[in-house]
Amino acid sequence: MDLVDTHCHIQSAGLSEGERITRELWAKSPELSGEDLIRAAVEAGVTRMVCVGCDLQDSRLAVEFAANHENCWASIGIHPHEAQHYVSGGRKIPEFAALATRTEVIAVGETGLDYYYEHSSRSDQIRILEFQIELALEAGLPMIFHVREAFDDFWPVFDGYEGVRGVLHSFTDSQENLTKALDRGLHIGVNGIATFTKNPDQLEVYRSVPLNRLLLETDAPFLTPTPYRGKINEPKRLGAVADFLAELRGEDRQKLAEATTANARELFGI
Repeated sequence: MDLVDTHCHIQSAGLSEGERITRELWAKSPELSGEDLIRAAVEAGVTRMVCVGCDLQDSRLAVEFAANHENCWASIGIHPHEAQHYVSGGRKIPEFAALATRTEVIAVGETGLDYYYEHSSRSDQIRILEFQIELALEAGLPMIFHVREAFDDFWPVFDGYEGVRGVLHSFTDSQENLTKALDRGLHIGVNGIATFTKNPDQLEVYRSVPLNRLLLETDAPFLTPTPYRGKINEPKRLGAVADFLAELRGEDRQKLAEATTANARELFGI
């Protein structure tokens, strides 16, 4: 079974650098290295992984990690939580933009708006989102969007540009916003949340994502799917998401795997 994990953060596993919350979670399983995670993933049929950056250092790690692992690619991003540290410009912005020219980079993100935590002001989040959209368009790259309780502001920003391609990562929102995303040509990323949510409306959204727009992801080390709750998430657990969705949607597991892999290859060129 050939699966693609379109969103993971394995580049900082076993390291003391990278985005803080992610590396602190990896530190709870210090025996795991990036190589171990890839080996286990491939053995489980997860043959391609997109390593997603959340700030400048984390994005650099993702690029270098991808450069040294033939079945990994990088996405460079400034997470909305980090926007406050980049909005004033300085050297960080051109250094980040320069990463977009690396051959290992296949997307920009994760970027977007997060009004649930609002670690950065809304205005700062919007400015850094706009910067990354412009960078992606200039580089001809798709985007990985993180949007949480912020679609009312996200859609006007998105609609201010033409030709933006990408995926709404870890989608948990409404049928209305699913329809708006599909109307704009976006893909929908689904991860372990689908396996443990108790919200019937969310489950109905997962049923109604068209197969040709569906992407699978783990968000490792976060959002471990059932039946592995309580453990650090890994790309090898992507199969649990595929199994759950196939049963939920009444689809053949092989068909779902083939379709989501084809979607990932088309969007990201991997």
